Amino acid sequence: MSLPAPDLDDRRFQDIVDEAKRRITRLCPEWTDHNVSDPGVALIELFAWMTEMTLYRLNQVPDRLYVKFLELVGVELFSAVPARVDLLFRLTAPRTEPVRIPAGTQVSTERRDDEEPVIFLTDAEMQVTPPRLTACMTHTGDRYADHWEELRRESSSVRLFPNLRPDEAVYFGLADSAAGNLLRLDVATGPEGAGVDPRRPPRVWEAWDGQQWRSVRILEDTSAGFNSPGQVTLLLPARHEALAIGPRRAHWLRCRLVQAVEGQPEYANPPELESLSAVALGGAVPAHHAEPAPLELLGTSNGRPGQVFQVRRVPVLPRRPDETVKIVLPRHERTGEPVEEEWTEVADLADATADDRVYTFSGATGEIRFGPRVLDRTGQVWQHGAIPPIDAQIYITGYRFGGGRRGNVAAERLNVLHTSIPFVASVTNLDPSTGGVDAETVENAKVRGPLLLRGGRRAVTAEDVERLTLDAAPSVARARCLPPAGPGEPARLLVVPRVDVAPELLTLDDLRITEELEEQIKAYLEPRRLLTMRLRIESPRYQGVKVVSEVRAGPGVRTETVRERAERALYEYLNPLTGGPSGQGWPFDTDLRLGDVYSVLHGSFGVQGVEAVHFFSADLRRKRTLDQVEQRLRLLPEALFMSYEHRVVVQQ
Repeated sequence: MSLPAPDLDDRRFQDIVDEAKRRITRLCPEWTDHNVSDPGVALIELFAWMTEMTLYRLNQVPDRLYVKFLELVGVELFSAVPARVDLLFRLTAPRTEPVRIPAGTQVSTERRDDEEPVIFLTDAEMQVTPPRLTACMTHTGDRYADHWEELRRESSSVRLFPNLRPDEAVYFGLADSAAGNLLRLDVATGPEGAGVDPRRPPRVWEAWDGQQWRSVRILEDTSAGFNSPGQVTLLLPARHEALAIGPRRAHWLRCRLVQAVEGQPEYANPPELESLSAVALGGAVPAHHAEPAPLELLGTSNGRPGQVFQVRRVPVLPRRPDETVKIVLPRHERTGEPVEEEWTEVADLADATADDRVYTFSGATGEIRFGPRVLDRTGQVWQHGAIPPIDAQIYITGYRFGGGRRGNVAAERLNVLHTSIPFVASVTNLDPSTGGVDAETVENAKVRGPLLLRGGRRAVTAEDVERLTLDAAPSVARARCLPPAGPGEPARLLVVPRVDVAPELLTLDDLRITEELEEQIKAYLEPRRLLTMRLRIESPRYQGVKVVSEVRAGPGVRTETVRERAERALYEYLNPLTGGPSGQGWPFDTDLRLGDVYSVLHGSFGVQGVEAVHFFSADLRRKRTLDQVEQRLRLLPEALFMSYEHRVVVQQ
């Protein structure tokens, strides 16, 4: 329990006015009218109001000292986290030569009157390579068959999925990697494979990434599942490596037959491929929400220890190897040329010596600090990090600023290309950008600081693991550590990522743990866990809930407004991020009762009474309602509730 912080002066407006009035009779006895209408009393109230404002600011001093104490013990604010998304660049027309899209290409949303555009930068260079087919093979059972010559001849065809068994596949080999490329396959087939639903044929496209077969995104398929001449437009994954299959080594792309789901028709006969050609239409590259800042002069060194410099734009994103501090020394005595030194950023200066050219960089505040000089108990002076020489100019070679929830934009909003690239016609984001988190607030740091000091930086208990997981990345909203299921089994770390999506639009894909977030958590926990501790990071099981209710609207309130507010309240309450009684996400190990739903509806705007409530369990992946629940819906230890298609009927 925290100790209560007393007010330095607890007087309020009325206390100051009453005290002033009591002194009137002693200091000015001829003043007898003490009513509010008296001009003198009006002046007393004016000065009392001004004094109360001064006292309010005085009482903020303990908070300021508390924040300074947190700085002393090494608790720093988390910087903003940028949203990320893949940007798809489309060419003006297929090219016979590679097209290069440079790293750092700027793409933004359209400018609006009420807000500035949101700018994204590409993470790496992208190369759109014209595909060159070199092989065609089929896989049936345990046997691979080479059909390259048959595919090249005009009068022959290749029979696909001859036994119509799941996992039979046709392989197409490319001479070069098509990583991230947007390919269009022009296929010529007959009607032999009729019977399937052309919108949902039972097949998947995959590419070899060097370790496993990765799913390939299908943007368009006009071939009706290999049943008519058409085009198949595919977006390949970010990695596409060579693999030897039988006698041929190539960069493989395959189409594999899968088991049809319930209600999905299957092939009546194996389809036959008469010809196939491929062209590149563009490519996708990862990007993040940021704006670049050029070379910036921070100031001039005064030769003293512990100097602090400030960049102009914040919050600053984690620095790349080429984003560093450069010290320009005065001109050399013999050559007359200035001397430049690149210094290194470190997490802290505790272990730095007087010769180490290092500094610290706070992304949240944009402050760059050089080594302080410390006097120990024996009187010896220790310099933690070198000091820039006097009159040396301090530069930062560049940095990226931005990040935050503002970068979580909807799909197909990033379509303004700031950098002109030859042969590129357009750009867009097929999916919403996710993962953007604002910089940490001081209030949150004041809560996090004591927890950090009490628990230390070691993961010993399940609570330690959960706390350190929240510290590992601001994009982690919630964490739950479950004990091992049995001897030799790892503990399960359930992670709910922080997403900026309206509760009624939240889907399972929004709550997927990205590879980047998983690696970030692993890297943070690895040096802090016990040697005997094994962890497996995974998502909780999200248990769908559907509520169907009938409510009565109050007089003078539109039924549409009541229905909209009531459904929104249900989506917010039954939510892993904003739900539950506290509004911090539905709690683990807490069942849902019928009375909880009644309470939510009764508290909704315009609801005068609740006539009936029914709630059902739901399958969120297959998007269907399951069983009706009578009084209580139980929650598994590794699960959280999530809303599914609530419906509220309003009576006037």
